[in-house]
Amino acid sequence: MTKPDLAVATSTKIKFDDSDDDHDSTSEDEGEIEKELADVTFEELQRAKSDGSEMVYRKFKSENKVGGRANKNRPMEMSSKKRVSRYREVIQVPKKVVRDPRFESLCGRLDVEGFKKRYGFLYENEFPGGKEDKQLKGAVSRRTDREILAEHKKKEREAAKQGKKPYYLKKSEIRKEKLIDKYKELKASGKLESFIEKKRKRNASKDHRYMPYRRLEGGDQ
Repeated sequence: MTKPDLAVATSTKIKFDDSDDDHDSTSEDEGEIEKELADVTFEELQRAKSDGSEMVYRKFKSENKVGGRANKNRPMEMSSKKRVSRYREVIQVPKKVVRDPRFESLCGRLDVEGFKKRYGFLYENEFPGGKEDKQLKGAVSRRTDREILAEHKKKEREAAKQGKKPYYLKKSEIRKEKLIDKYKELKASGKLESFIEKKRKRNASKDHRYMPYRRLEGGDQ
């Protein structure tokens, strides 16, 4: 029984448009070519190999083949000739939105007078009392150190003129000079006794922490 004549995919019947190389073939074209080649006889395939029309289809199949990996630990091989799509799927990072509460409707209306009352200390020229006292004490201490060093240098210059070797003060000696000056100042103002009493109580409370307590015997208090 002879087979009916079918459409044979030969070089004379299939024409490829060389002017449209940039256009990608769709899945419908690929399906039609596969259907046509499925019904081609062996003799016609040999004839197609001899005149080179089969190489066109083989090239088409190789371009659409998805690369695999020889081992699960190896990367997937992809053809460098495959075109990259114009629109790539990229993970979108959420954009940071900067909000100014002055111009945000959700924060309510700006109360200028209330803002000035609550945050007026930010615009004051004077510092709060505690911070100001600390800075003043530091400035006085630095000034006292400079004065002691300046006085000592003056004495050493006079001694150097007389042929004596210069002597440089240590930090411990500067502290000792400051204590002497403070003692003289307290004595002149009449506050020396109260200062010594406060110092004694403070030192006694520090020593009392390390003293062992006597055990109570028989519940006697």
